Amino acid sequence: MSNRHTQSDVILIGAGIMSATLGSILKELAPDWKITVFEQLEKAGEESSHELNNAGTGHAALCELNYTSEKSDGSIDISKAINVNEQFQVSMQFWSYLVQNKLIENPQDFIMPLPHMSMVQGADNVKFLKKRFETMSKNPLFKGMEFSDDPETLKEWIPLIMNDRKSPEPIAATKIDTGTDVNFGALTRMIVKNLEEQGVEVNYKHSVHSMNRMKDGSWEVKVHDKDGCRMEYHKAKFVFLGAGGGSLELLQKSGIPEGKHIGGFPISGLFLQCKNEEIINQHHAKVYGKAAVGAPPMSVPHLDTRYIDGQKSLLFGPFAGFSPKFLKTGSNMDLFASIKPHNILTLLACGAKEMSLTKYLIQQLLLSKEQRMEELRDFVPNAKSEDWEVIVAGQRVQVIKDTEAGGKGTLQFGTEVVSAADGSIAALLGASPGASTAVPVMLEVIKRCFPQELKKWEPKIKKMIPSYGQKLMDNPALLEEIHASTAEVLQFNK
Repeated sequence: MSNRHTQSDVILIGAGIMSATLGSILKELAPDWKITVFEQLEKAGEESSHELNNAGTGHAALCELNYTSEKSDGSIDISKAINVNEQFQVSMQFWSYLVQNKLIENPQDFIMPLPHMSMVQGADNVKFLKKRFETMSKNPLFKGMEFSDDPETLKEWIPLIMNDRKSPEPIAATKIDTGTDVNFGALTRMIVKNLEEQGVEVNYKHSVHSMNRMKDGSWEVKVHDKDGCRMEYHKAKFVFLGAGGGSLELLQKSGIPEGKHIGGFPISGLFLQCKNEEIINQHHAKVYGKAAVGAPPMSVPHLDTRYIDGQKSLLFGPFAGFSPKFLKTGSNMDLFASIKPHNILTLLACGAKEMSLTKYLIQQLLLSKEQRMEELRDFVPNAKSEDWEVIVAGQRVQVIKDTEAGGKGTLQFGTEVVSAADGSIAALLGASPGASTAVPVMLEVIKRCFPQELKKWEPKIKKMIPSYGQKLMDNPALLEEIHASTAEVLQFNK
């Protein structure tokens, strides 16, 4: 069988939320461009974007305590929370645009309104939460946040958590009703389906073998067609690596200098999922607690109402695990294959610095189901083992790189874009807040990689994202207007 050769304007590798988002933005900005997608699995959104591999919170920093910190003078720094919330608002505006323009339908299949809450126990933590509430509630982004340390009020807010609670420790929570639950798997599938309807070629069961820079600055991507058992050669002026944990390996294959001195540390997650409908119906919120001392930021325990395939469900976690795979469907050799001469010192420096993380992961790995249930009982005092089952979530690959602030081998807890100096290739690495910030992150890719087109595209971007180029925090009237219109388009009031 002869090998296939094609030419595209844009190649997207991976059919997750990031590639889907970039593809849909570019399709609006440059409808004539030829976009080709390669996905090694049989369907879109099956890896990191899948609803059970993803926390699905709609990270808007309304409840995640690790986005705020106490400074040495006792004041609360909410700058990271502001940044994450502003980014989520951008994503919501774009999703509204897609729904309004009938590019996707039935928003309730991917986003539902849901209160977001933070809950703490112990006098010092209650004091911190109150200060945090006082600081955040002054900001228009967090308007409507409530605080309570009154057990009777908390019984109304979180009956399942307060039921049979015998601990003498003080307990407090904040609640904000403008939170959401987002099914990123469903959203990804909707966007990819629409791209296919608009003529984007999505190739499933195609894995990228290698990449070569051509003399004219374009890229030739060698792809293995698993069904056709053949190699294919695809050329494009721009390549985006949106393959979740697999992006690091692809970045290394590209050979660009910006991809050197970067490593990855894979962490897998486990959740407890409730099987008892009666219990599921007693809880209606996302409730985030505080990470244990010495635990990494991605281990913040939370009890989440989720909507999956139209069904309400209840998950608690995450519990960290370790696997050398960079993708849930990856290979046990992924971690070892990512070690190169240019990043080995960075990785060793990180290993020396992160002994506490290693210890934490080992402890987590050794937990029995009953020990996990004990952690759940901090949230749900009367939780019964037979009502809950352990499910394995997705793989996250945390970025390890040398930074000015952290020095050599710093473990990054976030999402970052790495791009070539000439903008011909970009990769998305990292984890949380990830999917929730897909739209602003992909706009950043466009800004970096298509600077020559940006001026021409800006009017259209502003049509898709009315707040583009502005901080909503500084413009409360626009914020109110956007909140009202997104709530109506995304059917929050139904």
